[in-house]
Amino acid sequence: MNNRIANVASAMMLKNRGDRRRIEHSLKVYSYARLLGQTESLNDDLLEILEITALLHDIGIHEAERKYGKCSSQDQEIEGPPVAREILTALDFNPDIINRICYIISKHHTFTSIESIDFQLLVEADFLVNASEDDMSDLQIRNFAKNIFRSETGFQFLQMLFPLLEF
Repeated sequence: MNNRIANVASAMMLKNRGDRRRIEHSLKVYSYARLLGQTESLNDDLLEILEITALLHDIGIHEAERKYGKCSSQDQEIEGPPVAREILTALDFNPDIINRICYIISKHHTFTSIESIDFQLLVEADFLVNASEDDMSDLQIRNFAKNIFRSETGFQFLQMLFPLLEF
């Protein structure tokens, strides 16, 4: 993990201080995203965007809970980008990178908005973690895989995690 990524991870953990579940979720999504990005041969710039987005994709949960008393997918998409922007600006990231990361965070539950490989792999990494954490049914996993997954590596990971399912 390079220093820039480590600094983002530390900032994410500080924002989620005391919430092990959310910290661990983000770190798991980061791990899958990094593996997916490396295996799918993303260039260094896209890989960095993917990794940072994975670390920050759910960063708006606490703010949504504070504002609305709940945290729906839409609430996360609304509240996440300002928190991510604050973190990344403080860490002196390029505005173009910040904008890209905030865009993906603002749409990461809107699967019809997927338009690029960094966004696609973030969604796949998040699903790989959510499928286990949320104890999804075989039907839910198969349907998501069929309708959303696109990367060869993502399908391979699904087959390794859920060997009894056919994709």
